[in-house]
Amino acid sequence: MATRTQSQSKIAELPTRRLGRTDMSITRVGFGAWAIGGPDWAVGWGAQDDSESVAAIRHAVDRGINWIDTAAIYGLGHSEEIVRQALEAIPADRRPYVFTKCGLVWDEADRKAAPRRVGASASIRREVEESLRRLGVERIDLYQMHWPAGDGTPLEDYWQTLLDLSTEGKVRAVGLSNHDAAELEAAERLGHVDTLQPPFSAIRREVAAAELPWCQAHETGVIVYSPMQSGLLTGRFSLERAKTLPEDDWRSRSAEYAGDKLIRNLKLAEALEPVAARHGTSVAAVAVAWTLAWPAVTGAIVGARNPAQVDGWLDAATLELTDADMRRIAEAIDETGAGSGPSMPALG
Repeated sequence: MATRTQSQSKIAELPTRRLGRTDMSITRVGFGAWAIGGPDWAVGWGAQDDSESVAAIRHAVDRGINWIDTAAIYGLGHSEEIVRQALEAIPADRRPYVFTKCGLVWDEADRKAAPRRVGASASIRREVEESLRRLGVERIDLYQMHWPAGDGTPLEDYWQTLLDLSTEGKVRAVGLSNHDAAELEAAERLGHVDTLQPPFSAIRREVAAAELPWCQAHETGVIVYSPMQSGLLTGRFSLERAKTLPEDDWRSRSAEYAGDKLIRNLKLAEALEPVAARHGTSVAAVAVAWTLAWPAVTGAIVGARNPAQVDGWLDAATLELTDADMRRIAEAIDETGAGSGPSMPALG
C-alpha cells in the first residue's frame, strides 16, 4: 500500500499538457513500445526479454508516465500484446492512455518482408478490431494512420474511415503519423486532425519547417518519435557499438549509424554533455527536452527495454532548457553539421 501511495504522489508531480483539442492531458514524455516488439520482423530492434518489457512499462507508469505509444506493426502484433500484459496488473484508475496505429499490413508467411501501406477502409476496420483484441481495451485512446497509403487509397478516404471510427466510439481521438503539411491540410478539410506523430530530434529536424507551424496554427497536438534518434543522442552510443549492432537490429542497416554521418551525430551528442552537466541530468534527457522546447510539441515518445532505461530519460518530463541552452545546442548543430532542418525555435 505504501508503494502505491508513493507512485500516486509521483504521478501528481509530472507536468501534463493538453493534447491538441482532445480531452486528454498527457505527460511531456510517453513510453514508446517499438523496441519491445522484439526481433523477427522487418524493422526489429533485436532480441528482447518480454518480462523486462513488462517491467519497463509498469515502472514508467509508477514513475508517473500516463501514456504508451505502440503500433500493430511493432513485432507484428507482439508489442500490443506486451502492452496488454503490462496493463493487466495496473488498477483501472491508474492505467495510462494507449495510443496505437494502423495502415501497415504484414505477410504472416514472410515476417521479414517489408509491410504494405494499406488505406482501404475494410483493412483499417479489420486492423482496429485486431488491435482492440490484442490490447484488451474497449476503446483506443488515439488511433493514427502510420504512413500515407501506398495502395492507391486517397488520403480523404482513409482519413474519413478514421473519423468514422471516432464517431462510432471505437477510438477516442484520431491522428496522422509521418504525413506532411499538405496532407494535414487535406485531412483537416474533412475533419479535425487531433494529432500528428512525426520523427523529430536534434539530428532529424525537417518537420520544424512546415509541419510544426501548421500544427500550432490548427491546435493539433504533436507527439514526436525518436527524440534521441534511436540511441544516437543518449550519450552512450559509440563507433564501437555501431560496428557490433546485430543483423536483426534495423540500425545496422541505417546510414545514420555509419561513416561520416555517424561521426557527426556522435559529436553532436558529445556537445550535449555540458548542458546535461549544468542541469545535473543525462544527455538523453537533454536530447528529449530539446524537442519539447519547441512550442508546437506536446509530448515526446521515448522507448525503453528495461526499467533502468526509463530512469535514464525520465528527467525530460520536467526539464526545461534555457534560451542559452537552446542557442548552445543550435551552435553545436551548425558546428557538427549533423542532420538537417531548423536548429532552434523562435525564442520570445
